[in-house]
Amino acid sequence: MCTCMTYTNGDFYFGRNLDLEYSFGESVVITPQNYSFSLRRAGQMRTRYAMIGMAAVAGDYPLYAEAVNEKGLCLAGLNFPGNACYQPYREGAENITPFELIPWILGQCAGAEEAEKLLENLNILDEPFSASMPLAPLHWMMADREKCLVLEATAEGLQVYENPVGILTNNPPFSYHLTNLRNYLNLTPGVPENRFAAGLKLTPYGQGMGALGLPGDVSPASRFVRAAFLKWNSVCEPEESASVTQFFHILDNVSMVRGAAVTSEGKCDITTYSCCVNADRGIYYYKTYGNSQIRAAVLGEEECQKSCLTVFGLENRQQIHYVNGPHVAKWEQ
Repeated sequence: MCTCMTYTNGDFYFGRNLDLEYSFGESVVITPQNYSFSLRRAGQMRTRYAMIGMAAVAGDYPLYAEAVNEKGLCLAGLNFPGNACYQPYREGAENITPFELIPWILGQCAGAEEAEKLLENLNILDEPFSASMPLAPLHWMMADREKCLVLEATAEGLQVYENPVGILTNNPPFSYHLTNLRNYLNLTPGVPENRFAAGLKLTPYGQGMGALGLPGDVSPASRFVRAAFLKWNSVCEPEESASVTQFFHILDNVSMVRGAAVTSEGKCDITTYSCCVNADRGIYYYKTYGNSQIRAAVLGEEECQKSCLTVFGLENRQQIHYVNGPHVAKWEQ
């Protein structure tokens, strides 16, 4: 399970929680300009634009979970089991596998409107990366400052939705989430009015009662509503540190705590990592389940011009700053 969102507060931000019961070997990876991808059915592609995101690297191939390119176009894949349906090869179409989709779009498109034109002839191909790495059932959220789209490859074909909310979670399909959001239109971050009965003088007994009914569970539908409510009622100064902090606070409110959701195999679904990207400046911020200190990698000019991938391993050990006492706690030794 995952939650993805956009956020505009002066600069434009994009990020997500990646919720999974295991690590997939992820690192922060920069793919430079003019990097060569061997596409399964679409030949050789060289990237026009560099990108940064979280990926597992197999050989020299970055398998991105999400990424942002140097022009500010963002794309993330989220779990969509039971609904994702990929297709066999179709003559005359742009046959792109799910693991190729992020570099294929971000490597050649400067914005969402340009990318949307590519989708008109897209066939998402049912071919895994390898026999040991089967395809993940995904849908995707793509965004820039001007437009946000959801891509869902289902049995009915590729569905492309305008996303005015700037939020995506998992099942059911996106159209359900938009309809379900209407069930909560009476919620408010302010002081609620008495609508129960005109003859009864009922008043709130505490702060936050305008949001009674906001779902608190970790199901995809509930996380969608909660993330949307927090995002659209967010109050934050348009400053980088404040914006990034606010972004992570919103993601924290839809994160998965170990033990709160157990899979059918008996494994705990957790928020493996959370990320926030300043898409205007190319700064990728992240924190992990084991290390809540925010770290950052920059999509700099030097990395954009390299001929190889730049890979930054994650630091998963908790970082604690002691204000007194011994320099190293016993449990750190």
